[in-house]
Amino acid sequence: MVHRRLVLNFALATGLLATAASSFAQKPVELLNVSYDPTRELYVEFNAAFAKHWKAKTGQDVTIKQSHGGSGKQARGIIDGLEADVATLALAGDIDALHKNGGWIPKDWQKRLPLASSPYTSTIVLVVRAGNPKGIKDWDDLIKPGISVITPNPKTSGGARWNYLAAWEFAKRKYGGDAQAKDFIAKLYANVPVLDTGARGSAITFAQRNQGDVFLSWENEAYLLEKEFGNKVDFVYPSLSILAQPPVTVVDKNVDRKGTRAVAEEYLKFLYTEEAQDIIGKNFYRPTSAKAQAKYAKQLPKVNLFTIDQAFGGWDKADKDHFADGASFDQIYTKK
Repeated sequence: MVHRRLVLNFALATGLLATAASSFAQKPVELLNVSYDPTRELYVEFNAAFAKHWKAKTGQDVTIKQSHGGSGKQARGIIDGLEADVATLALAGDIDALHKNGGWIPKDWQKRLPLASSPYTSTIVLVVRAGNPKGIKDWDDLIKPGISVITPNPKTSGGARWNYLAAWEFAKRKYGGDAQAKDFIAKLYANVPVLDTGARGSAITFAQRNQGDVFLSWENEAYLLEKEFGNKVDFVYPSLSILAQPPVTVVDKNVDRKGTRAVAEEYLKFLYTEEAQDIIGKNFYRPTSAKAQAKYAKQLPKVNLFTIDQAFGGWDKADKDHFADGASFDQIYTKK
């Protein structure tokens, strides 16, 4: 009799646990992806695919909210308390800031996912007016008199930093050294009428407000502009550009406090799946999987690219040399 009661009690407890687990699985969860400017369209499509994947895997509904802005500005937002579960920013230096300013993530965050936590890449191209009336073909055309250049502010925009460094390295190789490159960059920014805080703001300035002769653009943003303003804009690949590697990370302090680590980690891992890599290519980012690369090879041609490590010794050194207070950008732009 006692044995039978124990069996019944065990069965009852097991049933209650199963019910509790089922109830927990069904409780909706919400993530906040804090990203940089031009990823809006990419993550709208990716989020829908991930929500379907997570529901099928766990039975749980997930809603992903998006926050977009200049990459540096977004990093500062997280540091100041923006409750990001994941950060998908424009460059490793901005994510490094999350470790340096408050320990939001571990120092070795880039080791947690493949390819230094960069599931896709991009590069910088030159968007021009339809028919390219000013004949802009390469970086050295940007310093000619009468050319108006649209680019965001490197102090707030990750894309702007990629733009700056791509132009710097081109000039360094063509004209012979860093001193010549600095002079080139000074001439380039003398042709910049306004510095928006982010890449999307600069795209609006160029395409909707019709300011400027050339817009220094993320490759994916150039394709989006071509789709929307096809009769107004073209774009050209310069002879040399930079391999942009936008990285991603879970924001550890936030996910542990909110209890969202499992879904946040799965969200980022899903970026490396073939389904997600196809979405990445479809949205004009460069996939990292061989299958998706082959599928989108015609759309995303081979370009002569260099890396931040090769040319500038990594983001820490590039930040100190070029974007820190009093570094080369400040020296150049305050003279304007």
